[in-house]
Amino acid sequence: MSTRIPLPYGPRVLELFRNPKNMGPLSNATVVESAGSPACGDMIRLYLRIERDERGEDVIREATFESYGCAANIAAASILTEMVRGKTLKEAWAISWKQISDELGGLPPIKFHCSILAVGALKRAIRAYYKKLGEHPEWLPKDLVQEEKLVLEEEEMIERYYKAMRELLRR
Repeated sequence: MSTRIPLPYGPRVLELFRNPKNMGPLSNATVVESAGSPACGDMIRLYLRIERDERGEDVIREATFESYGCAANIAAASILTEMVRGKTLKEAWAISWKQISDELGGLPPIKFHCSILAVGALKRAIRAYYKKLGEHPEWLPKDLVQEEKLVLEEEEMIERYYKAMRELLRR
């Protein structure tokens, strides 16, 4: 008998877990960025194909992902790729982890970090795109925003944990 309590995922999370949208690498991606750590079991790699339109706006034409993680991680990355397609980078930047959670019909609090990872990967990708171009649009914050800091904090915490475990095993 299992002692695990099943998480109360809603129907949208389960649907996107079973049938994710836009999963897989994108061979003609303009930028590829990741968030998370395979050590903890949740990682998202986001692929974006971005084009500058006739007005000079940078628009996401295609978005795909690869995921190593749970149902919430896969669903969050999947819904993010749907939400950003056709948006300018400025519009995409404004997407929050809470919007992703809401689009999924809500996530259990223990799984909020999955939507934070998805948004973290998106924000990293947007920053990487502009760094590659040698540009910094006025609307893009110079300092990391909360979701970026949370992703970095989670990655550093996992790295510290596994470093400590390796040290213990060497004794």
